[in-house]
Parts: sequence; C-alpha cells; structure tokens
Amino acid sequence: MTLARPTGFRGFTVVWFGQVISLLGTGMTRFAITIWAWQITGQATALALVSFFSFVPAIIVSPLAGALVDRWNRKLTMMLSDLGAVLSTTIVLLLFSTGNLQIWHLYITGAFTGFFHAFQFPAYSAAITTMVSQKQYGRASGMRSMAQFGTQIFAPMLAAISLNLIGLQGILVIDLATFLIAIGTLILIHIPRPSVSEEGRRSKGSLWTESVYGFRYIIQRRSLLGLQLVFFSLNLVVSFATTVFTPMVMARTGNNTTILGIIQSTLGVGGLVGGVVLSIWGGPKRKIHGVLTGMILTMVGMVGFGVGDHPYAWAAAGFFAMFFVPILNGSNQAIWQIKVAPDLQGRVFATRSLISQISAPVSILLSGPLADYVFEPAMMPGGQLTSVLGGLIGTGPGAGMKSMFFIAGILGILVGLSGYLFPIVRNIEDILPDYKAET
Repeated sequence: MTLARPTGFRGFTVVWFGQVISLLGTGMTRFAITIWAWQITGQATALALVSFFSFVPAIIVSPLAGALVDRWNRKLTMMLSDLGAVLSTTIVLLLFSTGNLQIWHLYITGAFTGFFHAFQFPAYSAAITTMVSQKQYGRASGMRSMAQFGTQIFAPMLAAISLNLIGLQGILVIDLATFLIAIGTLILIHIPRPSVSEEGRRSKGSLWTESVYGFRYIIQRRSLLGLQLVFFSLNLVVSFATTVFTPMVMARTGNNTTILGIIQSTLGVGGLVGGVVLSIWGGPKRKIHGVLTGMILTMVGMVGFGVGDHPYAWAAAGFFAMFFVPILNGSNQAIWQIKVAPDLQGRVFATRSLISQISAPVSILLSGPLADYVFEPAMMPGGQLTSVLGGLIGTGPGAGMKSMFFIAGILGILVGLSGYLFPIVRNIEDILPDYKAET
C-alpha cells in the first residue's frame, strides 16, 4: 500500500514549509556574505556589484525559463533551481574554506545562482495556481509573504550570532542543508499539470516562439502592460535606495552589525504581520487598490527611513513600509493568477518579471558609485546638498545614502499615484476577463 502524495492546499503547505527553511538558510548566507564583503572593501559599490551580477542573469534568461517552465514538469523545475543554488553555495564554501574567496568570485557565483533562480519564480507561482483554488490565492500569497518576511526576522539574528560561533563557513554549511530540506519537501508532494487552454494550443511552436510569447501576450493586453510599467518605474527608484541599505546603516552606526541585524529583523516583522493579515483577510475586493495604495504607503515608509536618524526611527519606518509589501505583491499576484490561464503562466509570469524588474539592474549598478562619489561627499559638512537636505536628513557618514532613501521614497509615491491616473491600470479588473477553466 502506498500513501498518496499531498496535493491541493495541503501539498502547497508542505512546499511552503520547505521554502521557509530554505529562505532562512539563504537569508543567513546573504547577511554573512554582505558583512564579509563590507569588511573587505568598505565600499557600497562592491555590494552593489554583488547584487547586480546576481540579478541580471535572472532577468535576461527569464523568457527562456518561462517557456521551459510551461513545457517541463513544474516540480522538477523547482528542484533544478534549488540544485543550482546548492552548487553555487558549495563553490563559495570551498573557496572560503581554502582561503581563496575574493569579491569577484561572488559576482560569478551570484550570476550562476541568478540563472537558476530565473526558473524558480514562474515555476512556483504557476504551481500554486494549479494546487489551490482561486478563493485561496490571497491566502497562499499571504503565506508566501509570511515565509519571506518571517525568515527576514530570524535570518539576520541567527547569522549575527552564528558568525561569532561558527563563522561564515558554518553558515554556508547550514545553507546547504536547508536547500536539501526544500528539495525533500518537493519530492513528497504532487503538483498537477495544468489543462491546456485554447490560447495555450495556439501559442505552441518552437522554443524561440514560446520564449517571446509572453511579450506578445502582455503587449496585446494594455492593462497588463500598464500595470507592469508601473512596477518597472517603482523598481527603478526602489533599487536605487535599497542597494545601499547595509552600507548606510553600517556607516551611520559605526559598523554595528547588531543594530543592522535588529533593523533587518524589524523589517521582517513588518512584512510578517502584513503577510498574516493578508492570509486571514485575503486582500481587498478590488485588487488594484491593494496594489496602488499599498505601493504609496510603502513609499511613505521609505521616506521615513531617509528622514529618520536613529535605529528606532529606521525600525519604525521600515516596519510601516514592509507591512504593506505583502498586500501590494499579493494583490498583484492575484490579478495575474485570475486573468492568465495556468498553462500560459510560466511564459507570461517570466515576461512579467522581466518587464517589471529590468530597470532594477540599472539602479543597482549606479547606486554604489553615486553613493560613494556623489551623495556621500555632497552630504558631508559643507557639502553641496547640505544646504538643501542637511536640516532634514543630517550630515556626515551615511547621510548621502539616507538622502537616496528620501528621494527614492518621494519618487515612489508619485509612481503609485500615477497608476490611478491611467484608466487602463485603474480599471484593469473590469477591462480584462477572468480566466475560466475549460470543461
């Protein structure tokens, strides 16, 4: 007698648990590697380049990944993504253990991980659509946010403690173990294959044809394109600031990693509480309000982060901002899950990710040099911007990066408000019909 593999919401919960464990290990590694890189270089540019090389491959390869996700078994695709991350972490572990790890190694391994991560988002998102009912989309998005932000609470604290006890090497070993747990949970469950829709049949063709299909699909639906252009603009300004988050806090607190860990954990608490609220509430009936209003309020928190000049103020502003992120992302995810047929979601979701995030690498690449050579000098006592922003932001080390948060927050508020100005975005739920399963 064989036991049936968990499916439906129960199966999703099993996968979700594995992702929680994996995200915890990844978060610990990210925190520890960031501290190591900052201590080695002392420059925001180096940290920005690590983010850049991790981010760009995931964006470039996403159309191909989306096409393959719709062709392949989605469970196996997620396992492949995790195995790629295992290999990358193993290489970093071996280099560090032998005393050979250098900053440029992180650029290469980050790019390798980013390549495999391109498969994770469309595969996981599309799998959820076939595993849970439409009424449970909001709840599932809330749980995903709880996983993301819950690990953000504990990963920095555990990493800060572990750095003193077992060092970076031990943290990398823990990260490898958490990936294996995530793969194990995927082995246990069953993810149904989506039924083929009429649009899905028409979209079949060569791998190249299917890779660019997501662009055609979104361009033909102006409301979806408009919504993604809003996210394109938001990610452009948000990444400009968040890339320098760690060096800003380190510079402003005299390299106090404890304060950094506490603030990061507080941001995670905000996101976790928002995720819990979303999982219980399910989000607003009009999802577009959850997207645009959540966006505006998140950016209000970013403005507060730039104005604040004490760990308590940063923690409060960060909590406020991150509380609305699950509602913002969950509402957006629900719109796409309801409007796009499941057998098309790999391609469409991958292209959706590319459009919204392709602006971020530009910000990431520019933010480090701008912080080091423009904003930081300009916000030192007597600097060019002190007469304009000094009274609001403060001066001295880290003030230039604080001003980047303030500017990005103001621009982000304007982006959110602009979404309400365009009917094709504001009325997206009325303009586009819901996906109906074929019978």
